[in-house]
Amino acid sequence: MASNLKNLSEYSDKNLSLDLRNRRFAVVVSEWNEEVTEALYSGAVETLREHNVPSENILRKNVPGSFELTLGAQLMAQQDRIDAVICLGCVIQGETRHFDFICQAVAHGITNVGLKYNKPVIFGVLTPDTMQQALDRAGGKHGNKGDEAAITAIKMLGFNSEAV
Repeated sequence: MASNLKNLSEYSDKNLSLDLRNRRFAVVVSEWNEEVTEALYSGAVETLREHNVPSENILRKNVPGSFELTLGAQLMAQQDRIDAVICLGCVIQGETRHFDFICQAVAHGITNVGLKYNKPVIFGVLTPDTMQQALDRAGGKHGNKGDEAAITAIKMLGFNSEAV
């Protein structure tokens, strides 16, 4: 996770030698907090492209908010042609407990989708206290969590290839 001590957008692993030219990624993007989620999406796509994923193998699907990421991920993961799903969203702490319920439901739901379909389903959802903290993690001073989500998807595809 990106923090003030580590910028994961600068992550480099020469061992990511998996051939991704024929792998297909679904990127499910929440429309809520669009300024943040668009930056996350750009980071994820840039990282996938840097690892030789063809643009036509990156399928974007939008959902209204982070809560809907779970169903969006499930609809993508159930397709045999999709190798990994990256979920991108941003839930900012407010004055009510709504934040807690949404974050817990999304984390639990995304985990369950990956387990149900035995493929990487990545949690790229920011849960900051403020908009500034979100922007700092969506291409700002703490890097871009979208980069991290893409690297995680690639590493998990490699793990799955090695495990079989």
